[in-house]
Amino acid sequence: MNGPYNLPEARTILVTGATGQVGGELLRSLTPLGWVTAPSRTRMDLARFGSISETIRALKPRWIINPAAYTAVDKAESEPELAYRINHDALTVLGAEAKRIGAVVVHFSTDYVFRGDGERPWVETDPTAPLNVYGASKLAGEQALAASGAAHLIFRTSWVYGATGKNFLRTILKLARERETLRVVSDQHGAPTWSRDLAEMTASAILHCEAQATLGNRSLVEAVAELNGVYHASAAGGTTWHGFASEAVRLMHEREPATRFATIEPIATADYPTPARRPANSRLNCDRIASTFGCRMPGWQDSLRAVLGEL
Repeated sequence: MNGPYNLPEARTILVTGATGQVGGELLRSLTPLGWVTAPSRTRMDLARFGSISETIRALKPRWIINPAAYTAVDKAESEPELAYRINHDALTVLGAEAKRIGAVVVHFSTDYVFRGDGERPWVETDPTAPLNVYGASKLAGEQALAASGAAHLIFRTSWVYGATGKNFLRTILKLARERETLRVVSDQHGAPTWSRDLAEMTASAILHCEAQATLGNRSLVEAVAELNGVYHASAAGGTTWHGFASEAVRLMHEREPATRFATIEPIATADYPTPARRPANSRLNCDRIASTFGCRMPGWQDSLRAVLGEL
């Protein structure tokens, strides 16, 4: 179907990783905008570069939306080659193919590109210094896409969760029903971001770009070229993993007063060692995306209530 700006029927919005929690919400949010296609992994696999080129050349999309990634943070420490292949090398190919056909790429990155010290929310121009392989591979992917010359928007987000898929919220709620006590890290700070809010923000940014192209009587690539770059995109407000877990359990207890949930105890990062180091400060300043696209996500508590209503 055609959207408000009449995206050409001969062109498509290509979404990678549609079975993931962000990809699934993107399908929901982007379908009203135009013709959306979501190739299966058997057709387009970021680990198989030939499949990337073949799919993009066959579909000739107007937009390429890429939430697909290697996201196993701890496992990446033991298989860095695969993490870089998917998070970096694939972006080199994807960017080159997008530039070749004049498509615009929307790519999703992470707060883990920062070293995580201090307390000030990170802005897009702050120096990057990833603490782990996952963050380093995602940063390399950002750089590869920018170097490709393709028109692009890179959205760095944080602590993504949703009502479906494997994520922190669903794991905590499951364990809280099974155990008496849960120990959760309380010295890592960030903003839990609902995958649907992220997808709807992406749709708004796309519509903004389409409007700029239409109003300026320019090609989409020309319009986006003025907006190229990195934008921080996370929920408003902030908390810790312990705060997130505690609020989720508290809200669920309101819904199910007869259910006994675990007590959530705070612990330090040092008391919960993992193969990959995590940043202590994952706060992101989202003023740039708000001023450029008029997009600002809801507060994390409001979104959490909405998600729990869908469980």
